[in-house]
Amino acid sequence: MANYKETISLAHEGAMNALAAAVRHAESIGVPQCVFVVDASGETIASIRMDGAKYLSMHTARSKARTAASINGPTGAMPVEFGVAAGIASQGGVTHLPGGLPIRFGGKLAGAIGVGSGTGEQDFEVARAALKAIGADPV
Repeated sequence: MANYKETISLAHEGAMNALAAAVRHAESIGVPQCVFVVDASGETIASIRMDGAKYLSMHTARSKARTAASINGPTGAMPVEFGVAAGIASQGGVTHLPGGLPIRFGGKLAGAIGVGSGTGEQDFEVARAALKAIGADPV
C-alpha cells in the first residue's frame, strides 16, 4: 500500500465557469438559484445568490455541495432519518436534500456543486449543466 495518493483540485477558473454555466441554465429555465462550488474538502471556492433566489437556500446549497464532496456522490439518496440526524450533528453542514453533485474528472474528486431554490429536480438540472460546461464526469 502506498503512503500517498494522487489528487486533483478544481481551479478557481473552473469554479467560476461552473458558476456561470449554472446561472445561465437557471435563467434559461426561469428559476433563480443559489449555487455553491466547493473544493474536495468542502471549502467554498465560488458562490452566488441570483436575484429572486430564496435567502435560506444559500445555506442549503452550501450544505448540498459540502455533502456531495464529503460522500463523493449525489445528495438526496440517504434515508431522511439519517439525513436529519447528520444535519443536526453537523450543525447544518450535511443535508439529505437533493441538488448536490460531486465534481469529478477522470473519476477523481475535485470538488462539488450545490444548487438550491428550485425543486430538487431543477436543482440537479442546473448542477448537471454546470458539470457539462466544465467537462466534468457526468453524474
